[in-house]
Amino acid sequence: MTVAAESAASAAGLVQSVDWLAIAPPTITAAVALIVLLADLFVPEHRKPLLGGITIAGLVAALISLVPLLHGDRSTFCLPTDAAVCSYTADHFALVIQLLVLGGALLTALLSLHDTWKLPVGEYWFLLLSSAAGAALLPASRDLATLVVALEVASLPAFALVGMRRGDRLSSEAALKFFLSSVTATAVMLLGVSFVYVTTGSLHLTRVAAELNDVPGQFETLAEAGVALTLVGFAFKTAAAPFHFWVPDTYVGAPLPIAAYLSVVGKAVGFSGLILVTVVAFPSYGNVWGPVLAVLAALTMTVGNVAALRQSSTRAWSAVRLLAWSSVGQAGYLLVPIAAAAYAGHERIGSTVAYALMYAVVNLGAFAVVALVARMQPLNRISDYAGLYSRRPLAALSMGFFLLCLAGLPPGIIGLFAKVTVFSTAVDAGLGWLAVVMAVNVVIALYYYLQWTAVLFRAPEGQPEQAAGAEASAHGELVVHRAPVAVTAAIALTAVAGVVLSGAPQLVLRFAGVNLF
Repeated sequence: MTVAAESAASAAGLVQSVDWLAIAPPTITAAVALIVLLADLFVPEHRKPLLGGITIAGLVAALISLVPLLHGDRSTFCLPTDAAVCSYTADHFALVIQLLVLGGALLTALLSLHDTWKLPVGEYWFLLLSSAAGAALLPASRDLATLVVALEVASLPAFALVGMRRGDRLSSEAALKFFLSSVTATAVMLLGVSFVYVTTGSLHLTRVAAELNDVPGQFETLAEAGVALTLVGFAFKTAAAPFHFWVPDTYVGAPLPIAAYLSVVGKAVGFSGLILVTVVAFPSYGNVWGPVLAVLAALTMTVGNVAALRQSSTRAWSAVRLLAWSSVGQAGYLLVPIAAAAYAGHERIGSTVAYALMYAVVNLGAFAVVALVARMQPLNRISDYAGLYSRRPLAALSMGFFLLCLAGLPPGIIGLFAKVTVFSTAVDAGLGWLAVVMAVNVVIALYYYLQWTAVLFRAPEGQPEQAAGAEASAHGELVVHRAPVAVTAAIALTAVAGVVLSGAPQLVLRFAGVNLF
């Protein structure tokens, strides 16, 4: 064989084969983002609503592309020298998280259909789809470089989405605070990734795990520092205390659909990344990240619930602030099974996934009702929800159901079972003290969830036109405005999903008992 032939054969061996079916969910989402951006240049102003329809169709197509992947794990972008080491794997864990993030993005798009007239429409849909593409890529990533890129692709558009309300001081401040804190966390995480790479000589998660099993003594401290620092970026995205300070102001300043998106999809991005680096890449360093995550879980749920408890019902935007602090408290519960995995094996991770699915459904539903009430009550105080049942009984019943699910009370059976599942993981892992902290926090959260639920069915104080969702006509009669179809659809979809999951909780809780990797 000639030298030229040998070179050609060697080059052919380095060519990557791409499994397009495996990468279809994030690829379709990214492709539709580009289509929307190009279409925005040519679609006349009165046709701009079509871009929202294209966005929703693209997200539905991405969700449908998950169906052929249910039959088995598929990997691509593998090393030519070792086909078992790949950068992208569509396993059960990746598919469940992709279902969560793409479904969350779809509901966010529904909530946005009637509000994007206040924003640059083309840019809004492009940024939303771009962020969703990064969020869908991250759970399938199996090397640290792809994880970091996916995290930033999901995060950078979110900064712009938070600050898109031009001329709004709150929006600008929220975007700046979100951006600066995120950039700092990412810089720390990249330092940790570099330490891990120096120690192991690889970025692929499985190879990193193998190399960390036998680290030379002179690199032990560097490896431990790398593991700890790598967790920082993902802890920020999960809103774990003390990296949570950006959450309340960001949720208040962002458009409501984007606040809903960050509370669910942004959290899913952080938790999926945290699971991958701890359970897949750093299992041998469970003695480092296990205690740290256990303390973070206790601190996060306590800070979130105590702050939510202190929210005044008459303060401007108190409804959004309470949901923001509630999301911090819920993040603490989600951290518990990950911490338990350090002591009892990665099978415990399924409890975090099951809880995340429950939380995604009911929290998006709660934000959908908040978006509906905000159309008539822009200050969105909890006190503005008084009398909601008399004006919009179905919306009030749905909101009450969502709040009871978050509290873990019947008829929100799925919320109760999800909390019990998380609680049992702490007990089984020998983290009895963490289980006690969680039990105390669940009791604290009951107060503010039940207090808001009671407001929904209470007669409003003062003039009748203060009732949520109504205003007085010229003749003094109360006029109830018709709810936008898309917002109604979002509330209905989440309410139906919550009722179905409460009637058949095994649909979600089965993930708590299986190995997702």
